[in-house]
Amino acid sequence: VINPLGFPIDGKAKINKGKLMPLEKIAAGVVEREPVNTPLKTGIKAIDSMFPIGRGQRELIIGDRGLGKTAVAVDAIINQKHQPKGRKRVVCVYVAIGQKQSSVAQVVDKLKQEEAFSYTIVVASPASDPASLQYLAPYAGSAIAEYFLEKGEDVLIIYDDLTKHAWAYRELSLVLRRPAGREAYPGDIFYLHSRLLERAVRLNKKNGDGSITALPIIETQANDIS
Repeated sequence: VINPLGFPIDGKAKINKGKLMPLEKIAAGVVEREPVNTPLKTGIKAIDSMFPIGRGQRELIIGDRGLGKTAVAVDAIINQKHQPKGRKRVVCVYVAIGQKQSSVAQVVDKLKQEEAFSYTIVVASPASDPASLQYLAPYAGSAIAEYFLEKGEDVLIIYDDLTKHAWAYRELSLVLRRPAGREAYPGDIFYLHSRLLERAVRLNKKNGDGSITALPIIETQANDIS
């Protein structure tokens, strides 16, 4: 469990040797990609049968609070423990943005109980963190995912949730005296999120055959999905 700057916040040893990865990176182009062709099972039969998710895909989880969006995401992480024969392992990155520390601790505890930490990294920037750190959290998660992508691994990344990321970005924008535009969010928040999700990719054999699958979570207010 680390913060967006890469410092462990669960009492584990500091990471001394590491590779520097850019937080912002231009996503892989069409030539480097290939069509999504390998399934990524979430472990929830209704989802896997009706909306099959492939490795390298982006699938939004959207709904009001208390519906179990995080539960779906955590189940998907736990389910990656058992891969069918011949399938590569899936490294999981769970990014917690602007949540209560107790909520993050519950998720971490659940993952520990299910022994999912042998392949899972949690990037946590709780509500007590400054807005600037919360803003960086998803990019830090994405950079970690790209580190494994370069090694040819399959990665599942969960952004929980991008609503709070938008709040943090709004706070930063107001401090920088950039007034919020549409729907009281800065206008470029949409560009920010599309740029972030575009980094989820399925690379072809020539480029290492890795993939990043993204499950972004958006929390709506009273069913308002506009």
